Amino acid sequence: MQLAPTEPGESSVKPAANAPDDPAPAAPAQAEPEGGAEPGPAGDELTMNAGGLRLPIHVNARGLSLGILATIACIFALQWAQKFFVPLLLGIFIAYTLNPVVRWLERWHVKRVIGATLVTALIMGGLGGTLYRLQDEFFNIIDELPALTHKVTKILTNSTGQRSTIQQVQAAAAEIERAASNAAGGGERRAIQKRTQSVPPAPAAAGSNIRVMDWVLAGSVGLATFLSQATMVVFLVFFLLLTGDTFKRKLVKLTGPSLTRKKVTVHILDDMNNAIQAYMFMLLVTNVLLALLTWAALRAIGLENAGAWAAFAGVAHVVPYFGPLLITIATGAVAFFQYESLRMVIVVAGASLGIATLVGMVVATWMTGRIARMNPAAVFVSLLFWGWLWGMWGLLLGVPVVMVLKVVAERVEGMEVVAELLGE
Repeated sequence: MQLAPTEPGESSVKPAANAPDDPAPAAPAQAEPEGGAEPGPAGDELTMNAGGLRLPIHVNARGLSLGILATIACIFALQWAQKFFVPLLLGIFIAYTLNPVVRWLERWHVKRVIGATLVTALIMGGLGGTLYRLQDEFFNIIDELPALTHKVTKILTNSTGQRSTIQQVQAAAAEIERAASNAAGGGERRAIQKRTQSVPPAPAAAGSNIRVMDWVLAGSVGLATFLSQATMVVFLVFFLLLTGDTFKRKLVKLTGPSLTRKKVTVHILDDMNNAIQAYMFMLLVTNVLLALLTWAALRAIGLENAGAWAAFAGVAHVVPYFGPLLITIATGAVAFFQYESLRMVIVVAGASLGIATLVGMVVATWMTGRIARMNPAAVFVSLLFWGWLWGMWGLLLGVPVVMVLKVVAERVEGMEVVAELLGE
């Protein structure tokens, strides 16, 4: 080593240019940590002594924050655009279900435009024929609404001279308030007694009429919205059936020139197609079976308009978990108004609940398990999320959406955690 003149910012000792390189000093031997674990770099890895494992701790705070913000923004965008996404997803799923029929017609040398038109017309004709067949029973239910209202009024007012149920509840509330006012001052006691006085019947009736008209108006607006969305779904299904595999070829083309990516995309689209078709076929089979069993049971019991209530049960059962509860409550209420007997209410509601449990918990669960191969707990949590996001439509579309997510997660690198959580 030679001393060299120092420059500003340089070390005072530098190796000479022609001096031979000094041999590197031997690194001092480090003591092996207990358990055989290798020490990791400080701040990057956390050394664990169990079997020599090292748990990496690499937290990208900026990426994690952006991911959380993007997820929240996506959730609120889905909720804000519900009226767009619900008909879109429903039309896609129905088109996936009917596409094999159009393909089968193509194999018989029927042009796709003719096949799509025939399939769409047959579906609409079948729904229209079913409604026409059951229109008398639906009109009977509407005609019986005034009689049902009279029965409800009779039950509540109790025309035998005794106090009605509402009057008894009001009297009990007044007694509770009177007992609570004993410890209060005279002014507070007089105010409570004034609040417990009966209200004149005319203003109450007027308020009741206003609320009924508001309900009718809200129901009319809801019906018009449903009909408009149903029309959009029908046209979307027709155009998707008309295009065939056009979007599939476009998606494969957009994945890039790599043959491996094209194969992965084709496998994902085929698995999605098979999963959606199998699930929608399962829904069709189970709901038709439930409607037939419900119609046979209600007709054997003697419930009026059994066909209409069976059709309602078949449609309501499409919604997981909430559908059977709605069927049970509706049929039980109808039995109460018709028979005015608690025993008949138990018989009718029990029959509806038993059939819904048999079809939903046994047949549908078995078929869903074989089709989707998903974790029931994860599916239930996802249904809670989609139900919170889109209400009844979310409960209907939640399962196929989660099935599509599972198919994509199984094929895409980096989504193994999602596939593992949703899998069996």
